[in-house]
Amino acid sequence: MMRGERPVMRTEVMEFYQLTRSLRGAGYYETAHHRQLLRDVKQAVYEGSLVALTGVAGAGKTTMLRRLQETLAKENRVILSRSIAVEKARVTIGTLITALYCDLTTEKEAKIPKVTELRDREVLAMALKRKKPVVLIVEEAHELHHFTLAGLKRLTETFHDGGAKLCVLLVGWPKLRNDLRNPSLEEIGSRTAVFALEGVTGGQREYTEWLIGTCAAEKVTVDDVIDPAALDLLASRLRTPLQIEDHLTLALETGYQANEKPVSEAIIESVLSKQIDDLEPTMARHGYTAKILSELLGAKQAEVKAMFRQTLEPDRARELKEQMLAAGLPV
Repeated sequence: MMRGERPVMRTEVMEFYQLTRSLRGAGYYETAHHRQLLRDVKQAVYEGSLVALTGVAGAGKTTMLRRLQETLAKENRVILSRSIAVEKARVTIGTLITALYCDLTTEKEAKIPKVTELRDREVLAMALKRKKPVVLIVEEAHELHHFTLAGLKRLTETFHDGGAKLCVLLVGWPKLRNDLRNPSLEEIGSRTAVFALEGVTGGQREYTEWLIGTCAAEKVTVDDVIDPAALDLLASRLRTPLQIEDHLTLALETGYQANEKPVSEAIIESVLSKQIDDLEPTMARHGYTAKILSELLGAKQAEVKAMFRQTLEPDRARELKEQMLAAGLPV
């Protein structure tokens, strides 16, 4: 499997283990935490101007966001708007106001004014005309510049002052939460309701059993697919639904090639990444690259990369890790 490429389960593998669907098609996994979080975020969206939903890569934010959007659309109390700009690091407040314009206009061919003041006034007028609160959803919000976050706060205030209501729902990795705690963004952070999606932390085994059980044919048990010891190993080493789904898919592929059913502990050990809990992938799951960390810590990128490789001089490595801990990063 190439780096960055997700494994796909072949039909012959599914037939061998008697699965009726691939692991990707298992559906929505919901715990008491998920249900409560969904209720809390929905209420905050109805009440607040700035709301943030954070979670590590693969925790299930996109799935929960889809569920939230479906709920909001069904209840029909707000107008949903969404920025689809791909390069979030280049997104400006102007980009997001344009997204609002496109979703609020009732014209078939929107003619967005080139003059900023006119555009902003028209957006506010359209919101007032629609007579419902507006919710602007911004995904990958951990990549937004601090100036853009500040602009979003001012935008919600502009709507409020003009007699309309705008909620901005920011969705991103834990870096977003840490950014909002930064003293330079204190005014914004203190006005933002922040919620953290824990994913399946503490319930990895239950999630894996649900995943297999949902995809298996009738009368096929979890033990028919994977040995209990192998399941324990998988659950102990992985953290997120995405990790579990991808590694289990690889394990089933490997087991099929070895004509082994159920999947053994040895097969699970063979497909588990030995570096999965190293500092670099852990930082990446929270939204921190070597470049971002170097800027945050005031260090050279070469130093950060050396720290990742565990070749940095011990005293300097300890100094950088202390700074990371102080910034709320998981070291």
